[in-house]
This record gives sequence, structure tokens and C-alpha cells, in this order.
Amino acid sequence: MTTHSTRMLILGSGPAGLSAAIYGARAGMKPILVQGIQPGGQLMTTTDVENYPGFADVIQGPWLMEQMQKQAEHVGTNLVWDTIVDVDLSRRPFRLTGDSGDVYEGDVLVIATGAQAKWLGLDSEEAMKGKGVSACATCDGFFYRGKKVAVIGGGNTAVEEALYLTNHSPDVTLIHRRDTLRAERILQERLFAHKGINVLWNKEVHRFVGGGSPEGLVALDLKDTVTGEMSTLDVEGGFVAIGHHPATELFRGHLDLDSDSYIKVEPGSTRTSIPGVFACGDVMDKIYRQAVTAAGTGCMAALDAEKFLAEADFERIAEAAE
Repeated sequence: MTTHSTRMLILGSGPAGLSAAIYGARAGMKPILVQGIQPGGQLMTTTDVENYPGFADVIQGPWLMEQMQKQAEHVGTNLVWDTIVDVDLSRRPFRLTGDSGDVYEGDVLVIATGAQAKWLGLDSEEAMKGKGVSACATCDGFFYRGKKVAVIGGGNTAVEEALYLTNHSPDVTLIHRRDTLRAERILQERLFAHKGINVLWNKEVHRFVGGGSPEGLVALDLKDTVTGEMSTLDVEGGFVAIGHHPATELFRGHLDLDSDSYIKVEPGSTRTSIPGVFACGDVMDKIYRQAVTAAGTGCMAALDAEKFLAEADFERIAEAAE
């Protein structure tokens, strides 16, 4: 077992964690970043990225994360391949234990563990991801300009994504397995008032159907949840919008979480319920969930951490001088 100590310990290696690392390293905090179970975050499974500022042409998600990793290392971040299995936030330095048995100690901790989209769990869904099946309309809706699309779900996210897709598609269908929506009333009113959106009640996706050359989504096989009757809906884009799982299980009982298990932070900051612990990216943001906003909050976390350490150092020096 080896103990690794640092001024700034970062957990998570998506845009939020790597941005925090870049700013932290440039501030001289020599951060250690533990990459976790999915190095690079959700962008590692995203092919075409067209909305990240600074690139006129479409770029690939894995390439973007590779560049961020190289930049973080170049300015002085130590990237470690390990998965954290236990945390002790009861005192500083904070102490995290990896699956390897190694221990990581940090005067401050930046949590950037992200969130994962919930999927239906169909084999055909897995096969068609990136070929017409997506979990983010604001990320991929632009690629379906003028095409027929469907959104699967019945909560706020599903209704918001259906409304958003009307900016690109003249034919949007919302598919819900029940006969009432869980979304807020004001969102439902906007949905039902929109002439470009059709709602299919009591339907669930039985299969995502591929075809064409190159193969892409061409239809959804649907099953009626009341009668069991099968039907087919021709679409070129299918957006699964049934929620997200924030990766916060490690911190349950340690940090304040909201009703959806996202880490609570002070408004306008990345400060959590424990001084010296900061959260950024999708682990604390259930509204925007974009790479660029994750990177922005990663920058915020590093600046908040730098300020916290400066104040702590000042207090320690003042006490020693008394």
C-alpha cells in the first residue's frame, strides 16, 4: 500500500475534473487526479462533437478528452489509474482509498465523478447507440435537422427534450409507457400546445430497428402496455430521456445530496456541505449537462479550492505567530 499526498485531490477525469486539474496545476497545487472507472467521462463514448467552443469542424469526443488529459499532465497534474472504493471526509487531509489498496490524501477534494444516462437496457438500443439512438437531444439534435424523431420518457427531461427538438425537426413524437406524464404542469401545457409534437400513450419501445447504408435507425417497434398490441413507428432519431444516475454513492452519508442524489453546492459556487470539498460537472448539475458547462464548473472548483487553501494557510500562519 502506498499513500499519495497532495494539496488538491481530484476524483473524476471528464471535462470537469480535467479543467479543475489544469487550473489547479497552474496555481501550483500539484493536483493528483484519480481517473476512476471511466477515464475521460461520457465524451469517451461520444463520436461527433459539434458544439464545443473553439473548433470550426466536427471533432471526436475521445480525441477532445485525450487533448484535455495531455494538457493537464503538461501543466503538472499527476493522473492516476485507480478506482476509489472508500472515503473519509471527517477531517483534513481528506483520505480516499483505491481499489488498488493505495491511499490518496488531499488538503482539498474536488469531486467530478459525473452522471450516467439511464437506458432502457435493450440489446438493440446498445447496438444503435450513435447510429440514431442518443440520450442527449441538446448534444445531438442538430444532426437530425428535418428528420422524424422520437423521445422516450414522461418526466421533465423528456418533455424538455421534445420541445427542444422542435427547433430541428418538424415531426417529434413523445412516447410514454403510461397515460399521464410526470413532468411539471407548465411543461405539459407547452407540450400539448405545440403542433409539432405528437404523444403516444401506453407505449414502450420493444426494439430499435436499424437499416439502410450506412446502417442507422429507421424505426421503433412499440408494444402497447395495456393491450400488448405491437406497432411500428418510422423515425430516424430516438432519444432516451428517462433520467440520469449521478455517481454519488461513495458520498452518501458524508455530503448533503438532493432528492435525486446530486451533490448539493452553495448557489454560485462549487462548495459542498463540508469545507474544503468541492463538486463540479454533472455530479452537481442536473440541468445543463454539457461538456462546456462541466468544464466551466471545473474551473470554478479549482478557483474555490485555491481560495480555500489560501485562507487556511493564512489562518495557520496567524495562529503560529500568536
